[in-house]
Amino acid sequence: MISQLTGKISFIALNHIVLNVNGVGYKVFVSNETIGFAKEDSVTTLWTHLAVRENAMDLYGFSEKSDLNFFELLLTISGIGPKSALGILNTASAETLRSAISSGDTSYLTKVSGIGSKSAQKIVLELQDKIGKIEGGARGVREEVDAVEALKSLGYSAREASDALKKVDKEITGTGGRVKEALKILSK
Repeated sequence: MISQLTGKISFIALNHIVLNVNGVGYKVFVSNETIGFAKEDSVTTLWTHLAVRENAMDLYGFSEKSDLNFFELLLTISGIGPKSALGILNTASAETLRSAISSGDTSYLTKVSGIGSKSAQKIVLELQDKIGKIEGGARGVREEVDAVEALKSLGYSAREASDALKKVDKEITGTGGRVKEALKILSK
């Protein structure tokens, strides 16, 4: 819905900034790295993810598109919400986390409050294949994230969407094709 914002930083807090875009102040949750570079009254552009819940609509912003892609990839794992995903990105750079997950290293993940060794192992197991796609090119990951988002917009939970997409034949590519096949699986 809101993919990118460009505006002047009017306020900086511990975990968010207020980005003034044409007179409207958007509260955007950001990583520690982004806060470290943020300066009040400076103009910045953030790639954003809008998390819609029953009682809130929260924006999460990233200075790099690849960080947003990794954040959205983390959201495909059941039990990982936006705050946990941002917490994971606060432990190290997205590139470091990709390397750690590819090699099966859970040490970065267990530093996040609320993620124990079992959850960290689950994240590594679920993301190792997807991380290979990232290293092979962001297009496949973007398609997977878009497919999950499309299914969520149709009323399925992130877990249902992710589980159905795992069952889709790997030879089927493209967001539309993968969503179509996942819908067939979900309708059974």
